[in-house]
Amino acid sequence: MSVYDTYEAVIGLEVHAQLSTKTKIFCGCSTTFGNAPNSNVCPVCLGMPGVLPVLNKQVVEYAIRLGLATHCAISPTSVFARKNYFYPDLPKGYQISQYEEPICRHGFVDIDLEDGSTKRIGVTRIHMEEDAGKSIHDMDTDTLVDVNRCGTPLLEIVSEPDMRSAKEASQYLHSVWQTVKYLGICDGNMEEGSLRCDANISVRLKGETKLGTKAELKNMNSFRNVERAIEYEIKRQIDLIEEGGTVVQQTLLWNAEKNIAAPMRSKEEAHDYRYFPDPDLVPVVVDNAWIASAQKLIPELPKERRKRFVESFKLPAYDAGVLTQERELAEYFESAAGQLSKKNEENHKTVSNWIMTDVLRVMNDKKIAVADCPITPEHLGAMVNLIADGTISGKIAKEVFDDMLTTKEHPKAIVERKGLLQISDAGAIEKEIDLILAKFPNEMTRYRGGEVKLTGFFVGETMKVMKGKGNPKLINEILKKKLDG
Repeated sequence: MSVYDTYEAVIGLEVHAQLSTKTKIFCGCSTTFGNAPNSNVCPVCLGMPGVLPVLNKQVVEYAIRLGLATHCAISPTSVFARKNYFYPDLPKGYQISQYEEPICRHGFVDIDLEDGSTKRIGVTRIHMEEDAGKSIHDMDTDTLVDVNRCGTPLLEIVSEPDMRSAKEASQYLHSVWQTVKYLGICDGNMEEGSLRCDANISVRLKGETKLGTKAELKNMNSFRNVERAIEYEIKRQIDLIEEGGTVVQQTLLWNAEKNIAAPMRSKEEAHDYRYFPDPDLVPVVVDNAWIASAQKLIPELPKERRKRFVESFKLPAYDAGVLTQERELAEYFESAAGQLSKKNEENHKTVSNWIMTDVLRVMNDKKIAVADCPITPEHLGAMVNLIADGTISGKIAKEVFDDMLTTKEHPKAIVERKGLLQISDAGAIEKEIDLILAKFPNEMTRYRGGEVKLTGFFVGETMKVMKGKGNPKLINEILKKKLDG
């Protein structure tokens, strides 16, 4: 047994989701990403003397929805506080956040483990806060500050320290990412910073109940980097302890290029921030009617949708997992499946196959979202109907699919325009097969000598001369009779 197997990690995540509101949390400035530096600003988000913040109601609405989706209790009253610290990208010298009285408490997120079991990760709290600006340190001599992000609304989701591996942490983060995207409250773009994750990590000998000294990891901008960074930090702490050293409470920055974490500063405690209630903001009051209204706006979430896809559409669990990765893709599948005629309803798996291979390939190649796919779900479903009806073969369907990409025509119109109707005339097919068998007498002899795999050769040759229009089922049936006769 490795020394690493004698330890266990204790991991908690703090996830910051930037909300998809048009304006900031306490002022009317735009939240648009990518605008010229220091252009989305006003006296309120710059913290000028005498200005007063006004809470964006949409932020509270989004917080309630996320709280309900993660099984949290919604606080009837929550309070904003000032978190005091000094940094160049924080013009006010404090950040408006929530501390003692957050809007959501005591929820959970269930994650699926590799062995097929489910693990419940507690959510300690979800609170509203404003973002700070951005310091740019990669200049030759200077540090530049862009305060466009100041005042952008965030929800911070704080987990319990319930995760025991980097994989579990990545699974939990992925579940939170899916949830905020399904709710439509955050675009989840980690590279642009719309979803950010800090990890608190400590290690202890297995069987111990006392927590070890934790370090905080920052600057992880992808699921893969979260996993790599946590694995690195777990190993670093175990190595340090085994060498007789002591883990120091500190904040570390992950360097993805070098695959290392470097110390940034000593880790702060809550008292270092000198929290106190913000005197310019009244408590936020949420009544039962508001909660009931928000509940009605919560869509079917990924876990429930995966289960329904397996039960209602008879899809394999793997397919259901791929198709429900994003809400838009799941809706694309359901729209396409909804086009199937009553007699073709069992072809949901065929629809799934086309989406997971061809549609996703197009999206990846063109770097587009499913909403921008040139092939509509209605056209894809109609094409699957043509295959199921025997109007076209699977091979011809590939040609129709490629044509739809450029023309955006209905598949039936393409089939008629290009004369792609499948040939199901048994006499015509038999005639072509006779010619093929006469052309390849040696292969006939080998087949009858036991090389039954040559069936595929004969099918391929027949489809070739029929330009892919031959009914493959009929071709196989007639060939079998001819070869075995």
